[in-house]
Amino acid sequence: MAIREVLTAPRSSSQSPYVDRRLVGPIRRECLDHIIVFNESSLRRTLKSYFDYYHAVRTHLSLEKDAPETRPVQPPELGSVVELPEVGGLHHRYKQWVA
Repeated sequence: MAIREVLTAPRSSSQSPYVDRRLVGPIRRECLDHIIVFNESSLRRTLKSYFDYYHAVRTHLSLEKDAPETRPVQPPELGSVVELPEVGGLHHRYKQWVA
């Protein structure tokens, strides 16, 4: 069949379609395509904010629409829902305001 193995270079996400699709792609599409990066510290701050949002707030289909850091379900009786900006306003999370 003339099939041969192709090795990717270490730390080269552009050579791995799985890494690009599952890791680099969402970071680029959901975060970096919507901001202007001024310097390295700005990029690091933005990425840290995005990773915090990604692990604590963003829902994942593979986790049955839960976040990696599980949150308790809040019943409607707790109060009205408020919108809280995440990642500098690019994304939002919604939480019930307990009065």
